[in-house]
Amino acid sequence: MTKQHVLVVDDEKDICELVSYNLMKNGFRVSTAMSGEEALQKARADVPDLLVLDLMLPGLDGLDICRILMNDPRTVHIPIIMLSARGDEADIVTGLELGADDYVTKPFSPRVLLARVRAVLRK
Repeated sequence: MTKQHVLVVDDEKDICELVSYNLMKNGFRVSTAMSGEEALQKARADVPDLLVLDLMLPGLDGLDICRILMNDPRTVHIPIIMLSARGDEADIVTGLELGADDYVTKPFSPRVLLARVRAVLRK
Protein backbone atom coordinates (compact mmCIF):
# COMPACT_ATOMS: atom_id res chain seq x y z
CA MET A 1 0.00 0.00 0.00
CA THR A 2 1.39 3.41 -0.94
CA LYS A 3 1.64 6.08 1.71
CA GLN A 4 -0.76 8.99 1.48
CA HIS A 5 1.01 12.18 0.46
CA VAL A 6 0.51 15.39 2.44
CA LEU A 7 1.91 18.73 1.28
CA VAL A 8 2.56 21.04 4.25
CA VAL A 9 2.73 24.74 3.36
CA ASP A 10 3.91 27.21 5.99
CA ASP A 11 6.53 29.96 5.95
CA GLU A 12 7.55 29.13 9.52
CA LYS A 13 10.23 26.43 9.36
CA ASP A 14 9.45 25.22 12.90
CA ILE A 15 5.79 24.64 12.02
CA CYS A 16 6.72 22.75 8.82
CA GLU A 17 9.10 20.55 10.80
CA LEU A 18 6.62 19.89 13.62
CA VAL A 19 3.75 18.99 11.29
CA SER A 20 5.99 16.95 8.96
CA TYR A 21 7.52 14.99 11.81
CA ASN A 22 4.14 14.06 13.27
CA LEU A 23 2.71 13.08 9.89
CA MET A 24 5.76 10.99 8.90
CA LYS A 25 5.78 9.30 12.32
CA ASN A 26 2.21 8.24 11.56
CA GLY A 27 2.89 6.77 8.14
CA PHE A 28 2.36 9.67 5.74
CA ARG A 29 4.67 10.76 2.93
CA VAL A 30 5.28 14.47 3.42
CA SER A 31 6.63 17.29 1.31
CA THR A 32 6.87 20.92 2.34
CA ALA A 33 6.72 24.36 0.78
CA MET A 34 7.47 27.71 2.39
CA SER A 35 5.83 30.07 -0.12
CA GLY A 36 2.67 30.20 -2.17
CA GLU A 37 4.49 29.87 -5.47
CA GLU A 38 6.46 26.85 -4.25
CA ALA A 39 3.24 25.26 -2.97
CA LEU A 40 1.52 25.60 -6.36
CA GLN A 41 4.54 24.21 -8.18
CA LYS A 42 4.77 21.20 -5.84
CA ALA A 43 1.01 20.56 -5.81
CA ARG A 44 0.97 20.47 -9.62
CA ALA A 45 4.15 18.39 -10.01
CA ASP A 46 3.21 15.68 -7.46
CA VAL A 47 -0.49 16.03 -6.65
CA PRO A 48 -0.88 15.39 -2.90
CA ASP A 49 -3.71 13.52 -1.19
CA LEU A 50 -4.12 16.46 1.20
CA LEU A 51 -2.78 19.97 1.71
CA VAL A 52 -2.10 21.56 5.11
CA LEU A 53 -2.06 25.24 4.20
CA ASP A 54 -1.09 28.36 6.16
CA LEU A 55 -2.94 31.56 5.25
CA MET A 56 -0.20 34.12 5.73
CA LEU A 57 2.55 33.30 3.22
CA PRO A 58 5.01 35.39 1.26
CA GLY A 59 3.86 36.05 -2.30
CA LEU A 60 0.59 34.25 -2.88
CA ASP A 61 -1.28 33.80 0.39
CA GLY A 62 -3.20 30.69 1.42
CA LEU A 63 -6.53 32.06 0.21
CA ASP A 64 -5.05 32.71 -3.26
CA ILE A 65 -3.60 29.20 -3.36
CA CYS A 66 -6.92 27.70 -2.32
CA ARG A 67 -8.72 29.71 -5.02
CA ILE A 68 -6.23 28.66 -7.73
CA LEU A 69 -6.28 24.96 -6.77
CA MET A 70 -10.07 24.88 -6.61
CA ASN A 71 -10.25 26.26 -10.18
CA ASP A 72 -7.77 23.75 -11.66
CA PRO A 73 -9.30 20.43 -12.81
CA ARG A 74 -6.11 18.57 -11.83
CA THR A 75 -6.14 19.83 -8.23
CA VAL A 76 -9.80 20.63 -7.45
CA HIS A 77 -10.20 17.32 -5.60
CA ILE A 78 -7.33 17.92 -3.12
CA PRO A 79 -8.68 18.28 0.42
CA ILE A 80 -7.31 21.33 2.21
CA ILE A 81 -6.87 21.95 5.93
CA MET A 82 -6.13 25.59 6.66
CA LEU A 83 -3.65 26.08 9.50
CA SER A 84 -3.48 29.71 10.56
CA ALA A 85 -2.88 32.13 13.40
CA ARG A 86 -5.86 34.07 12.02
CA GLY A 87 -8.73 32.71 14.06
CA ASP A 88 -11.40 35.36 13.56
CA GLU A 89 -14.79 34.07 12.53
CA ALA A 90 -14.55 35.95 9.21
CA ASP A 91 -11.20 34.30 8.36
CA ILE A 92 -12.51 30.83 9.17
CA VAL A 93 -15.70 31.35 7.15
CA THR A 94 -13.76 32.74 4.18
CA GLY A 95 -11.36 29.79 4.20
CA LEU A 96 -14.17 27.26 4.34
CA GLU A 97 -16.22 29.05 1.68
CA LEU A 98 -13.22 29.08 -0.68
CA GLY A 99 -13.04 25.30 -0.48
CA ALA A 100 -11.06 24.33 2.62
CA ASP A 101 -12.32 21.15 4.26
CA ASP A 102 -11.26 22.16 7.75
CA TYR A 103 -9.65 25.09 9.59
CA VAL A 104 -7.22 24.75 12.51
CA THR A 105 -5.98 27.78 14.43
CA LYS A 106 -2.47 28.26 15.83
CA PRO A 107 -1.36 27.42 18.41
CA PHE A 108 -2.55 23.89 17.72
CA SER A 109 -2.17 20.38 19.08
CA PRO A 110 -0.25 18.09 16.69
CA ARG A 111 -2.46 15.19 17.81
CA VAL A 112 -5.63 17.14 17.00
CA LEU A 113 -4.23 18.15 13.60
CA LEU A 114 -3.32 14.52 12.88
CA ALA A 115 -6.85 13.42 13.83
CA ARG A 116 -8.31 16.06 11.51
CA VAL A 117 -6.00 14.97 8.67
CA ARG A 118 -7.19 11.38 9.09
CA ALA A 119 -10.84 12.47 9.28
CA VAL A 120 -10.62 14.53 6.09
CA LEU A 121 -8.84 11.71 4.24
CA ARG A 122 -11.55 9.23 5.27
CA LYS A 123 -14.14 11.20 3.31
